[in-house]
Amino acid sequence: MTEKEKSHAGLLYQPNVHELIEERNIKTQKLYEYNNINPLNTEEREKIIKDLLGKVGKNCIIEQPFFCTYGYNISVGDNFFLNTNCKLMDAGKINIGDNVFIAPNVCLVTEEHAMNVEERIQGLEYAHPVNIGNNVWLCIGVIVLPGVTIGDNCVIGAGSVVTKDIPPNSLAVGNPCKVIRSLK
Repeated sequence: MTEKEKSHAGLLYQPNVHELIEERNIKTQKLYEYNNINPLNTEEREKIIKDLLGKVGKNCIIEQPFFCTYGYNISVGDNFFLNTNCKLMDAGKINIGDNVFIAPNVCLVTEEHAMNVEERIQGLEYAHPVNIGNNVWLCIGVIVLPGVTIGDNCVIGAGSVVTKDIPPNSLAVGNPCKVIRSLK
């Protein structure tokens, strides 16, 4: 398996190999162009985002500045809004449904370093997908950790650190993030 294939399989992999470094360099150039384009040039912004991300639905708005690890591992549905200064760390897949609103300073993280100190010193890491359902609102400063799924129709409160799956139709808050009530 290649290191890229290992990352998509959730296996320990080395991100600092030529292929992945080159892909991050390409992404870095695209992000530079995107983050430095006139914010009012919506046509050019849309063109760059469609080239950068793996899948982009209709009516997708990603405010500047924006950061991602590779871009091609990110899939967003229709009516997607990502506010300023968000980071989508996509060594693993990030799947985002329709009608999702993400506030400023949110981080969706798929990669984690090895717990074994020798492996960590070598730069080895794991990647686990993050899945965000339809009709979800992530409030300002939310952090979603590797391997988490947030169900449809959820609201995640400001500053929450989501360490475990959140079931559909939930209001969840805190560090660690916990469901406090149903939104049905």
